[in-house]
Formats: sequence, C-alpha cells, structure tokens
Amino acid sequence: TLRKPISQSSMADWASKNLNMHTQGIFRRRISISNMLSWNGGSIKKPMLITSNRTIKKEACEMFKLVQSYMGDRQTRMDRNHVALVTVTKCWSMQGLRDELYIQLIRQTTDNVCYRSLAWGWELMAISLAFFSPSPKFQSYLEGYIYRHLDSDEDIAQRIKELVDLKNKKNSKSRKKRKQNTEDEGLPISTYAKYCYRKLQKVAVTGGKKGLRTPTVEEITHARNAILTPSLFGSSLEEIMLRQQDMYPGNKLPWVQTQLSQQVLALGGEQTEGIFRIPGDIDEVNALKLQVDQWRIPSSLSDPNVPASLLKLWYRELEEPVIPQQFYKECISNYENPDAAVAVVQLLPELNRLVLCYLIHFLQIFAQPSNVGRTKMDVNNLAMVMAPNCLRCQSDDPRIIFENTRKEMSFLRMLIVHLDTSFIKGLL
Repeated sequence: TLRKPISQSSMADWASKNLNMHTQGIFRRRISISNMLSWNGGSIKKPMLITSNRTIKKEACEMFKLVQSYMGDRQTRMDRNHVALVTVTKCWSMQGLRDELYIQLIRQTTDNVCYRSLAWGWELMAISLAFFSPSPKFQSYLEGYIYRHLDSDEDIAQRIKELVDLKNKKNSKSRKKRKQNTEDEGLPISTYAKYCYRKLQKVAVTGGKKGLRTPTVEEITHARNAILTPSLFGSSLEEIMLRQQDMYPGNKLPWVQTQLSQQVLALGGEQTEGIFRIPGDIDEVNALKLQVDQWRIPSSLSDPNVPASLLKLWYRELEEPVIPQQFYKECISNYENPDAAVAVVQLLPELNRLVLCYLIHFLQIFAQPSNVGRTKMDVNNLAMVMAPNCLRCQSDDPRIIFENTRKEMSFLRMLIVHLDTSFIKGLL
C-alpha cells in the first residue's frame, strides 16, 4: 500500500529552505525555484543544495556534468556504464553527495523535452537507489517527487508537446529535433517511477550496499537490468516462482531458497560453530548475491557463513514475509501452544506453507543434538536468529516490538520442535 506523500506545498517549502539558490546575468539575479528545478543544458557553478563542505561544493559541479553525460546531454568519451560507475562510486564513498545527486536528477528530469534523456535520468536514479539511500531529511521530498510520476505518462507527453511547441514558435528550425523527441520514446516513465518508489522504500531501511569493495560495472549492469527483470531478492514469492517457471518448471520451491540451503550443508554448515549467528564476509556475500541473481552458484565457495548470510538476507528481503502479515497476530497469540502454532502453518497460502516448511525442515537438521554440540546453536539460538526473517512486527512502539520479539522467537521455536516436515523430502 502506497503511503500518501508529502504535499506539493511542503515540497516547495523544503526547496525554499534547502536549495542553494543560483544566480545569472551580470546583475547576478537569483534564479527562481521553478527554474532551479527545471532541466538545464549548461553547467552549474555551485551545488544545488546548501552545504559548507568544500569538497562537496567542488564534486557537486563535476557530478552535474556526469549526470548530463549519462543522460546524453553532454558529450563524453566514457561509455554510459562507466559514467554511472564513477557517479555512483562518488556518492557511495561520500555520503554528503547523495542528496545532491538525487536533487540534480530531479532537476534534469523536470521539463526535459527529450524523452530519451528523460528516461536515462530516471534510469540513473533507479541505479543509484540500488547502492545508497537519500538522507532521512531528503527522503520525503524524493518520495513525493517519485510518487507524482507513478501514473504521469500522459501528463509528461503533454508537457513535452507544450514545451516543444513553445520552442518551435521561437525557432522554426527545430522540426528535426521535434521528430527526434517522438522517436526516442522507450519505457514509460511510470515504469521507472514505480520501480524507484519500491526501491526507495527498501533502501531507506537497508541503507544500500555495504562492505569495503567499491561498486563494480557488473553491479551497475545488474541494477539497470533489475528495472525490468525483478531481482530474486526483495520480490514476492509469487514473482520469484514466475521467474523460474521457464528454467525450473517442475520446482515447487524457490530455486534460490533450496540452492543456498544446500550450499550451507555442502560446505559443512551443520558442523560450523556460530552458523547463522556469525555473518559471512560482506563483500563475498555481495558477490554471491550477484551470481545467484543470474542463476549461478560458484564452485569456489568455501565458507558456509557466506551462503548462510545470503539465505537469511533472502528471507528478510522478501516483499512480504514468509508468514504473511495477516497471520502475524495469530502467531504471537499462540507462541506457547504447540498445536495452535502448527495449526497456523496449515492456514497459510500453499506456496508460503511449503517455503516455511522447507525452512523449518532445514533448521531441524541444525537442531539435532549431534550438530548442536559443534555449532553451539541450539533450538533457542536458531529461533532467535531466524524469527526476524520470517515475521515482521508493524508497530513503531519500541515496547511492543520488544515484547513481540520474544513471542516471535518462541513461535518459531515451537515450529522447529513440533512441526512435522518429513513430507519435504518428497518435494526435492
């Protein structure tokens, strides 16, 4: 469900307080906010947002040229992948540049008469959201901007026509350019906006790419492809099953779930101390995630903590948790009753039931006394690390969250101890 974004007047108020107003002409007259937030074919001599950081002031002007280069509004010798990589790496490494990039993209995708340039601006925004979030201060503004483009294709087409007609009156030689504008149309802007809106919700919580390794060209390409081809991470179970239909038509369970689980066992995870508690190397987890999203499991894996960490991430990032929100109250109400807890599982939609039962079957392997002696992860520890990946408390009240966390753990513990998952072997 989409939240109602901040109002247009609130966005205007934010802009008036935070925009670093530019000037023009020999009398250095201040440019209006609407012009500050409209497409610009020239350079900028200072950042769009107010800042006292000298490095940010310098980098912001260079970044504007990169944005123009990616959008095709400025000539460059670099290919667009490299332009995106340099842009994203700057912002990923320098937190103060992130809001500046997003406000520059807002400017360059407003009143832009070239549809190709407009689409590439939105594409760069989508790529950027795969790596870092805006600051909490700027998030509502960006969210409001994206929200207003979710169903705006007709409005955008009409606005481009109006701007082109206005330009044609001033310059009759622009017919060739007008023809080019209509021919350049590709994906609807609403497609980018819908993707960016979902991505913003997620990256605001996760914080984006972690680790020490800077972004790579492969990650840039992956982020661009994800606009049209949903990732195996962060999608719904239904979307994931639909995606694997061609490659694995007979599978009753998500390929990513079974493959990562089997990798943990193949690498001796059930004999590894602290499995699921000790995280795998974050850069190795990121690299594996990229491979898995391309339906590949590398043969070079050696640490079971890496696929174990990615498996937890897959559960945690599901668009809707394995146990859907509508069953949450029933779960935490029956956290001490084994029969009632098992009965909740039988009420789940078939796909969710199978996915949950596979997970419990998997955890039951680790809960065996012979393995607990090695892993130091008994049923209580397993429930503690996995419950947050299966159930999501919607309350913002810290007291309720704290109280429910205990109940979530107890509910999952009931399933690990009491749920009969023997039928899972027949599905594999």
